[in-house]
Amino acid sequence: MRLLSWRLSCLIFPLRLRILGVLMVGCLVAWPAAGQFRAHPPKTAQTASGTLVAAPLSDPPAVRVKLFQAAILANSFKDSEALAVYQDVLKTSPSHYLALWQAAVLSVKIGSRYSDETRKSAYFDAARQYADRALQLQPEGGESNYAVAVALFNQATLYRSGARLEAFRDLRSHVYLATERRPDLAEAWQLLGRWQYRVAHYSLVERLYSKLVLGGVPAGGDSREAALNLCKAHELAPQNLQICYDLARVYRYQGSRRRAIAVLREAEKITPITNEDLVVSRLCYKMLPPLLRADARRQKRRAKQHRATVASALPRVDSRRATADTVRRKQ
Repeated sequence: MRLLSWRLSCLIFPLRLRILGVLMVGCLVAWPAAGQFRAHPPKTAQTASGTLVAAPLSDPPAVRVKLFQAAILANSFKDSEALAVYQDVLKTSPSHYLALWQAAVLSVKIGSRYSDETRKSAYFDAARQYADRALQLQPEGGESNYAVAVALFNQATLYRSGARLEAFRDLRSHVYLATERRPDLAEAWQLLGRWQYRVAHYSLVERLYSKLVLGGVPAGGDSREAALNLCKAHELAPQNLQICYDLARVYRYQGSRRRAIAVLREAEKITPITNEDLVVSRLCYKMLPPLLRADARRQKRRAKQHRATVASALPRVDSRRATADTVRRKQ
């Protein structure tokens, strides 16, 4: 009997493994793939970049597996590999909204790493094409408008002054709509804050050109609003070093040293993961000492002024009379 039961267990165990494998594959196919946004999305998950993602239920199983693979690669900071998977999805499904806007954002990320303007321009142009196709599918979509805005913002860095100002004008409506439709998207608030601060600091020539050629300076450029929106981005993604750096810079330019120091102190506690994070972390490290020295000098001036105020409030004593009283006491 023992021998028979042992043989039966040997036959049943491989069968259990096969059943378990089939169930795991089924779960993989049914798992939400990264990147799809809707007005009322289904179950969502938090990615490494802080973006909420959800999978479209209408996708074929093969496409869902590819989207899941792309999400894993993106969360592992393998942007080029993730972009290749999204491009593979677009070969079979050219109108896939998720793959289009994710490909746009990843193209901007990859292109910004190059120092060669030719390669930058190629990736930024590809990002703009993906974003425009996504915008055609969902003109009011928060993700498609964010993808267009981020592509325009990065393309503007390669343009001359006139074309750059035109790009800043065009991206205004997209970035505002992105924050309106997706208020939980930290990167959209960050981009809005950066745009507002840049427009608020237009030079005199840029303002004249905007008024004479582009129909006026874009409305919404304000340093205080930029700081508030960057604060929202920081609250949504406190581990994002680039947001910390942008917020600290705005605080420093506004003269809010203590707020800038507090943000940079938080940035010190964030462990850099990618090379970009390491570069931004070093920039935060370099920004902190001058702010600390300036704050220390300010504290010394305040302490000196306080002592002077206290001394002026005390009753004055005649030095001659005090000396005479001291001599009498000794006698």
